[in-house]
Amino acid sequence: MARASPVLLILLAIVFSFATYNLLTTIIRYRSTGSLVGDYSDGMLLSDPIVARPKNVRRVGNSKSLFHVALTATDAPYSTWQCRIMYYWYTKQKVMPESEMGGFTRILHSGNPDNLMDEIPTVVVDPLPAGLDRGYIVLNRPWAFVQWLEKATIEEDYILMAEPDHIFVNPLPNLAHGGYPAAFPFFYITPAQHENIIRKFYPEEMGPVTNVDPIGNSPVIIQKELLEKIAPTWMNVSLRMKDDPETDKAFGWVLEMYAYAVASALHRVQHILRKDFMLQPPWDLDIANKFIIHYTYGCDYNLKGELTYGKFGEWRFDKRSYLRGPPPRNLSLPPPGVPESVVTLVKMVNEATANIPNWGKSEAQ
Repeated sequence: MARASPVLLILLAIVFSFATYNLLTTIIRYRSTGSLVGDYSDGMLLSDPIVARPKNVRRVGNSKSLFHVALTATDAPYSTWQCRIMYYWYTKQKVMPESEMGGFTRILHSGNPDNLMDEIPTVVVDPLPAGLDRGYIVLNRPWAFVQWLEKATIEEDYILMAEPDHIFVNPLPNLAHGGYPAAFPFFYITPAQHENIIRKFYPEEMGPVTNVDPIGNSPVIIQKELLEKIAPTWMNVSLRMKDDPETDKAFGWVLEMYAYAVASALHRVQHILRKDFMLQPPWDLDIANKFIIHYTYGCDYNLKGELTYGKFGEWRFDKRSYLRGPPPRNLSLPPPGVPESVVTLVKMVNEATANIPNWGKSEAQ
């Protein structure tokens, strides 16, 4: 991997720091201005860790390497009911012997406290200035992490960046290894297929496009000190990508995911790619040796248990059916023949809603 010259680093710092970040922080009066891009030589890796960390790596003694669970969220009903289910399963899996989960923070980027403050550990941060996200609400995610890392006291050395529609299906160990963060590889994040666009933000002097991992920011387990360096750059790249019409059109809803991947590469940080990190029903069929259920896709089946994706099924579970309020308790289970992953998802939702007090009331606005 080629090393960038000091002149290039200075130019990158000027572009990222002053073109976007200082403008934004002037508007919001954000205090920190001196640690945007950092030293790209930090974390230089000798090889691309595209294979999983060996499962039998033992730490010294019986010590655990805890990570802090952090997710960004809004105060909308659609977000709050997912956060409640997610937090329920965090509390159950955290106490399991195999778990290395530490503390938990919901980073609420709505700017004001909401009615879950007493139920879920929450830090309130500011949203982007009105109109800056141009309807792309996910753009608030990197800005939320920048603020949280600045203001929070985080005891753990590692952070898991998670999302509201994650359910911990098994106890999660720390999959990262020192300066090697762990991430889930997404099939639709393909930097090499968008090389002309990626090169607008990741110049040739930084190395091949294959240095940009096929990931988003979530799920990722990463050293806190690395995330503190990457997060401002992630925010800057996100804003620059959104400002570029060609990039905005090409990347669409996953633009912020590409921005995190590029920002990490700019800091010479590459990730251990863990396909077992997460499963996504209905496409992933079993839960064995997996850690997180990500229920982003709709699950539609006929009564024979056959998938009817793209067409409303006779039985269905889709989080988008509950945009204005939470799902009811005791959802019907899928018909016989539906994969284990979908059955487990519905059972876990039902268990959470049955045990969360005042289910449905805290999401009302």
